[in-house]
Amino acid sequence: MSAIGLEILKNALIVAFFASIVCGMVGALVYVNRLTFMAGGIAHSAYGGIGLSVFFDLPMVPVTLGYTFVVALIMGLLTRRDRSRIDSVIGLIWAGGMALGVILMDLTPGYHVDMMSYLFGSLVMVSNRHILFIVFMAVVVGIIVLGCYQKFLIISFDEEFARSRGIAVDFFYYLLLILVALAVVVLIQMVGLILIIALLSIPPYLSSFTASSLAQMMLESFLWSLCFCSLGILVAYYFNLSTGACIIAVAVVVGAIFMGLRRGLSLLR
Repeated sequence: MSAIGLEILKNALIVAFFASIVCGMVGALVYVNRLTFMAGGIAHSAYGGIGLSVFFDLPMVPVTLGYTFVVALIMGLLTRRDRSRIDSVIGLIWAGGMALGVILMDLTPGYHVDMMSYLFGSLVMVSNRHILFIVFMAVVVGIIVLGCYQKFLIISFDEEFARSRGIAVDFFYYLLLILVALAVVVLIQMVGLILIIALLSIPPYLSSFTASSLAQMMLESFLWSLCFCSLGILVAYYFNLSTGACIIAVAVVVGAIFMGLRRGLSLLR
């Protein structure tokens, strides 16, 4: 059992590294574009995709990925032109996705799903197949973000200037939402749907205090995320606790200490 436990821990730490790459890049873009609530809606509505995969006995990852893509694009289409109703649209799709997932799981004959593992993450769910998927997704996200970095940079800080330069602003807006959907599916098995939004928002928030560019924010967000994930996984492993909850607890504690020290230094000045 000790050997099995160490194998699970090793796999989880490998996943943490590549998932942190995704979090660093996507989280920084979400932060500077002020799409945190949108990302939260996409993350929670993904539970509907899990319910569909269970009910129809289909592979979870592709079904959830496809469902989350569709949800992200629907959110984008409904809120892009009318920002005044963004809260209502996101809340409606958020709640609807969660409800759909729960209902479909309840209707699945003979199936007793461990909802906690999907909502809060589980070390046991991290397998070799999951590692390969995470690595592939990290490469895909990295290629897209690095390849479109200059356009994302311009759009994130001045959409009107981007339009004057002939950049397809709407296309890159939807592309960013798709990247969020990718990040959600990458993180489901490690931190769970409920806590994904924290891992996409806390690292870039902390890096915003010291980063002087979007690229630096992505790098520092990656390092913060890797720190939180690694420490959280170790705590979860040794104390037999929920992985996602431990990761976010570490993030909150470290974040509070960091902000407290900054506050103290500013008062001393």
